[in-house]
This record gives sequence, structure tokens and C-alpha cells, in this order.
Amino acid sequence: MQEGHGSAAGRGYGELLAVPSREAIERARITDYARWLTVHRGGPVTSEYTALWRWSVDHPAEFWASIWEYFDVLGDRGAGPVLSGQHMPDITWFSGFTVNYARNALRAANSTPHAVALMYRSEAGHGGALTYGELDRRVAALRAALVGLGVGRGDRVAAYLPNSPQALIGLLATASLGAIWTSCSPDFGALAVIDRFAQVSPKVLIAVDGYVYGGKSFDRRPEVAAIAAELPGLEAIITVDYIGAAGDAPDLPVPATDWESLDDGSARTCEFDEVAFGDPLWVLYSSGTTGLPKPIVHGHGGVVLEHLKALCLHQDIGAGDVFFWYTTTGWMMWNYLAGALLAGATAVAYDGSATHPATGELWRLAAETGVTYFGSGAPYLTACMKAGLRPGAEHDLARLRGVGSTGSPLPPEGFDWVYASVAGSALPERRGPLAAGLATAGGPRRDFVLGSFSGGTDVCTGFVGPNPLLPVRRGIIAGPCLGAKVEAFNAAGEPVIGEVGELVLTAPLPSMPVGFWGDPSGQRYKDAYFREFPGVWRHGDWIMILPDGGCVIYGRSDATLNRGGVRMGTSEFYRVVEDLPEIADSLVIDTGTLGTDGKLVLYLVLAPGQSLTDELAGKIRSALRSALSPRHVPDEMHQVPGVPRTLSGKKLEVPVRKILTGTPVSEAADPDSLANPEVLAYYLPGAS
Repeated sequence: MQEGHGSAAGRGYGELLAVPSREAIERARITDYARWLTVHRGGPVTSEYTALWRWSVDHPAEFWASIWEYFDVLGDRGAGPVLSGQHMPDITWFSGFTVNYARNALRAANSTPHAVALMYRSEAGHGGALTYGELDRRVAALRAALVGLGVGRGDRVAAYLPNSPQALIGLLATASLGAIWTSCSPDFGALAVIDRFAQVSPKVLIAVDGYVYGGKSFDRRPEVAAIAAELPGLEAIITVDYIGAAGDAPDLPVPATDWESLDDGSARTCEFDEVAFGDPLWVLYSSGTTGLPKPIVHGHGGVVLEHLKALCLHQDIGAGDVFFWYTTTGWMMWNYLAGALLAGATAVAYDGSATHPATGELWRLAAETGVTYFGSGAPYLTACMKAGLRPGAEHDLARLRGVGSTGSPLPPEGFDWVYASVAGSALPERRGPLAAGLATAGGPRRDFVLGSFSGGTDVCTGFVGPNPLLPVRRGIIAGPCLGAKVEAFNAAGEPVIGEVGELVLTAPLPSMPVGFWGDPSGQRYKDAYFREFPGVWRHGDWIMILPDGGCVIYGRSDATLNRGGVRMGTSEFYRVVEDLPEIADSLVIDTGTLGTDGKLVLYLVLAPGQSLTDELAGKIRSALRSALSPRHVPDEMHQVPGVPRTLSGKKLEVPVRKILTGTPVSEAADPDSLANPEVLAYYLPGAS
């Protein structure tokens, strides 16, 4: 390739880190699918991914029908068309088809009931495993209990639960009835939960008494009482004794039943109500940092097909794999983690801090549970890198064959660290503080895949991501996923290659929302994604698509740095600043508006023992001037104790920009939607 494309994408992008061996390509599930497609569906006679992707987006009905058939989805193949409608969002998928997510997730309970479905660990001291047969029995017990509470098709079941067996059992039992699941993690404050759950009016709430994080216990019984009091139509609460919270609990406004009393231990198997392909499965929520969160509704069929495609074909997950992603029930990656059951794999659920008692806690967990595919947000990988960890040398990760990253762009140095310190691949010599500890302890592992994903809650998957047929290149996402017609649009709405543009989808996906809850006309949904480019999904990210199909995400398009007419995503700025060993975290804001220049303000969280001296400020300016341009040297720098983040770990660039341009903090961001709302005060004009 590679240097030419790397230089187009930015400094240091594009160098080859791993190339799949012929053996790896031959045994990949996507290779088997391509062969099957040629024989059974008249697909392209090729093993070349670009041709396969092109066929998938040019013939969406044929492609998604082939996914149903290849994976032998359990359901009723109706007589209606696979795809009808001319323009997004007025599209209908699989008319007349019926399916049930839970039935497909638990199908291994019939074929391999003794295979492990779930391994779980928590800071609260919980740990164990459930086979597919055991999981099926527990889901059946909860299903019966929900029926007894009057839950039926279309009713909502809400969960205030951590990433625990109860959450997975709750999802599957709810889905088995054709009822609708929605969840928040117990680190959400009561107001944030009410903002979400009150929109969907659940009939039943499942809630823990508390949780443990970072070595501290948090009693959430007062929050549960406050939440329940504000939910219209709530009829029952199922309480989970998770931490054994001491003392008297507040009174609850509706009858409560203890989780343990719902399962009498009797042998039973789960039943499933078939529902229409697009019937609601769950409601997910946008971050809700400004205004009410969008209640995003996904359908049974779209999720089943999308997760089978993404997990099995792009991440090569199947029976025998142990799949882990560090997440809470308030982030879409929890729903994606549950998709491991569709593939017949083992899911690993962890509830607790990723860095307690030490930064490498998740790698210890991976070794203990035999994880084969490890996923986390990019910030965790960069934190491990900056801490100088070498998990491949410190833990037995012999079974690990892939690492996934999402949530924010992973910088090229993060790719280096994964291959040198996790996979053990030999890499060319690196310079700079972030390269510390990159010496390899073993030989190359060409088949180890670092899979950087980018997508969103909106579709509960990635648009662009890894591919077992393609090489891994420094800082580059392998390419668009099958069925995802991803393009980069310039301001005129024209597709561009080799230039940064708006990430758009110009063809529909079945996992696009079936709508927003409480939006019967569909206008709010249309305004969210289709207002700027009619008939085209605008996602809100900057992307560059390279001539060979690789791509780079440069951050949110609504948080652009526009300096002297030069637009840049924030990811490249953070890459330069956070490469310095003195910097632990950062946030950059451009206060300019359309037609008016503003200030470039840089907030810095410093490493322990550091302070923002004139010398350090000069070093930062020099690094930015050299790596980016003189235009990108900050007008102001401020030291702060923390960068405000959502509960899923994303930096709050847009709300802070609003604060700096005069919006009151109470209007710019909902503190109950933040992981660390206390730091917002440091971003008020004149605060530092």
C-alpha cells in the first residue's frame, strides 16, 4: 500500500501490522459464506472482499436474505418481499416474516445444552458460569413470572441492573414474550433514568439494591424508590439483592417481588412468541447530555441479522469462542455482547471498574476466563498503553486472537501497543513517549486481528470495522462492513475519496431503528438522520475513505475545529496532545460560529506530579504547530481535574462548547447523564 494512503489519512497512518495467513483466510467464516453464496445465491465468484462488499450493497435484498438463509435463522419465511420502499427512511424489511430474538439466542440450548453461554464476574464478589441449558431454564422461569405479573406482547420491562446474569436473563425472558426491553446501569442517577424510562412507561421494573465500583459500595435503593415513583403505568418491581445493602429500604409505590423467589428450580424449557420482523425488541437511548435522550427502537429481525453478520463474519465469532466486551447495561455494547449467544459462543460479563485494583484488571479477567476476543472502548487501551502495561507478557493470553476497540478513534500508537504488548508482534522501532514498552517478547502473530469498529447506538452495530480477509494497518479501520453502503459526503452532498467528509449511509440497513418511541409520525426520527441529505442517513462523524476502502474516523462532525478555513476532527488534536507523557487527558473546544472566528481553548488533565508551567505550555504549542499547523495552536490552555464524559466514556465536546458560548451549565448538559458532572464547573468562563 501503504505509505501513500497513510499520509493521506494523517501522520503515521497506514503501516502494515498484520496480514492474515492463507490458513486463517481459509478457515474464516466469511470465506465459507462467500463460497456458500456462490453456490446457493448466485453471489460474486470471488474471494476478494471489495467485490463481495460491492455485491452486498448493490443487491441489499439478496444480501440480507442470504444472511437469513446462511445462518438458518429460526423463524417463518413469509411470502412478502425482503425489501420494499424506494427512499429512506420509508423502507420495510422482510414483510410477512416472523422471528424472535430470544429463540435464536437460545437455540444452542437444544443442540449443545452443556456448552457455556455466560461467564460472569463482578467487584461485588459474584462469579460463575451458566450453560445454555441452565440459561434457558432460568429464562423460562422469569418468563413465567413476567406472565404472572401481566406482561405480554408490546409491554415494556425496564431494568436498573449492572452487567450481570440477571440482565441477560431479563432481556431474553422479555424478548421471548414479544415484550420490549430497556435498561440503564445503576451508576445512572435517578433523574437520568426517569428521563429515559418515563418515556416508555414500563409495566415492570427490575432493579438491584446497589453495586460496587472502584472498591466502594453504592446503595441504590433510594434511587429505585425515586425512579419507581415517577414511572407512569408501573405495576410491579422485581428486586435483586446484589450487594446485601444494610438498613431499611425506602417504601416502594408498587408491589415488589424478590428475584430469587421467582425460580423454584423446576425443570422447564423456554417458549417463544413469534413476532413480526420489525416488532420492537428493545429501546436504547442517545446520550441525553442535552435535552431528553432519544428513545431508539430496534426490531427483532434487524438485530438478529445484523449481529450474526457483524459477529460471525467480521469478527469471526462462533461456537467455542469466548467473547468479552467491557460495557455496562447503559451502553449499546452490552446489547452487542449479548449477541454472542446468536453465534453460539460464550459471553463474558464483568461488572466493576476496569482499573481496580489496577489498570490491567480486564487483562487478568481475560486470562482467567480464556477470552478469545477482547473488546473495550479505545480510552481503556490508551490508558493501558500510557501505563506501560504488557498484558501479553504478564498474563496467559494464549487463547486471545483478537482485540476490538470502539467508542472513540483509536490512535495509530494504540495499534502499535496492542500488537507489541498484547499480541507480541514484532514492530519497527518507534519513538516518542507513547511508544514506551513496545518491545516485543515473542515472534509475530500475523493472524491476530485488532478490530477497530465505528458505528453507534442508532444501529446497535458498526458501519465500518474489522475483516478477517484484510490486513491490519496502523490507525486504519479495515473498511465498510457487508451491507453497509458507507460514503463520505462533502458539504455539497457529493461522495469523496481520500478527503474528510460526513459519514453517510446511502442504502438502508435492517438494523436501522424501526422508529423513536412516542414519535408516531416519524418526524423526530427523520429530523435526526435525514434532514441534511434527504434519503441519506447522516451519522454525525467525520470519515475519510481511502482509495482501497480503508477508512479513518476523525471525531464528531458537530465538534469540528475550523481554523482559518481548515476543518479538522478532534481525534488528531488529541493524538498529538495526549502523546506527551505529562498529559493524562484533554478536551479541545473551538468557540467559533459560522462566519465568525472564535478561540481555540484547550483543557488539560495532567499526569500525577505535573503542573501547567510555561515550559509545558510551550512544549504543547510546539508539538501542535509541528504536527498539525500554526492555526491549531490553542489561544488558551487551562488545567482541570477531569474531562467531562458520558456514562459510556465519550468526551463532552459539544456541551462544553455551549457552556463557553454562554449557555448555562444546567441547560448545556444533564449532570445525571455524566460520569463526572462535578468537573463541569471548571469549564465555566473565567473558572480557571
